[in-house]
Amino acid sequence: MSRAEVPAALPETVDVQTLRRWLQDGIRVEVLDVRPARDRADWSIPGSVHLDAHDALWAQDPAALDGAPIRADGMVVTVCGAGRTSLLASRLLRSRGVNAASLDGGMKAWSGAWNLAEVPVGVDGLRIVQVRRTGKGCLSYVVGAGAEATVIDASVDPEVYLGIARQHGWVITTLVETHVHADHLSRAHALRRITSGRLIVPAQERVSFPHTAADNGYTWEAGAAAARMTALHTPGHTGESMCILLAGRWLFTGDTLFLDSVGRPDLEGGAAEAAGHARDLFRSLARIRSLSKDTVILPAHTSAPIPFDQVPCARTLGEVESRTPLLAADEASFVQSILAGLPPAPANFSRIVEINERGEIPADDQGVELEAGANRCAVGVAPV
Repeated sequence: MSRAEVPAALPETVDVQTLRRWLQDGIRVEVLDVRPARDRADWSIPGSVHLDAHDALWAQDPAALDGAPIRADGMVVTVCGAGRTSLLASRLLRSRGVNAASLDGGMKAWSGAWNLAEVPVGVDGLRIVQVRRTGKGCLSYVVGAGAEATVIDASVDPEVYLGIARQHGWVITTLVETHVHADHLSRAHALRRITSGRLIVPAQERVSFPHTAADNGYTWEAGAAAARMTALHTPGHTGESMCILLAGRWLFTGDTLFLDSVGRPDLEGGAAEAAGHARDLFRSLARIRSLSKDTVILPAHTSAPIPFDQVPCARTLGEVESRTPLLAADEASFVQSILAGLPPAPANFSRIVEINERGEIPADDQGVELEAGANRCAVGVAPV
């Protein structure tokens, strides 16, 4: 929906794509989150405001939204977990003359919302587009060079990547997974079916679908010499995890290293093997830290909701080191801190891993149910 198509009076509900477009286009709309505070703390829509009104709304309290931090003369979209409580909220606001609608499907549906940012590159013929799954904190990438494009860690609807490629005149020829993901369903398999592109995954014995196995040092060109990519084996988050070094300057780190934290080591093998994986992670991070401090870190996740600001989630390695105290620890302290700071496991992660290992392409409604909830792949987030 374009700016010109924004309705003067909102319908009773709006879908995720409509709200996503409004936020992307900078249209002024207030998002009122009426979930309990504990749910809000887990994940939220960027820029939304909050009023814990769940119980009062279901009790039909006419004062349930008194004090809501919204403008009465603007456009308001209410949101809850699945779209039922927010419908009560929007109806109450509409009874007061507020131009309000409920987000259809709530935060479960919002899990698939996305926005874009371009990573500054400064090399002719080379572009990096960051695809940000704002509700889950998932980050994927389209690297374009010449007439070809490579998609790394695809996590949103395949049509998003196909649309980016069409816009820039690229053909998607290569798909890359940095590891077997545990918090979202890979869309690489659906893209492969559509594009017939090659699928590169780290060398391992976990997956049961056709692929090109990338050992440490495996190198390929995606469209031009400027897009030379090299696989770096970086076990820890999972045994097969790899990072991808592009042109010696940009490092796609998967879930090994984030912008202010590191990947948790317990999702493959559980608590019994977490200490050993944490030691592997320590050594992998040391290898990454041996790169130039100007290397740009491009992770597969971020822990915060991603705003519609077109500013890429990226920092130099030097900046990441200064923001991540764990990286300065010795091995024993690192492992101890990691094991002490593990967050709860992502919801449904075992089922998601099984699907990703088989390379299944699940139905859309199955993805909504399995992927709903906060991203919990990081450990060691520094206090703000």
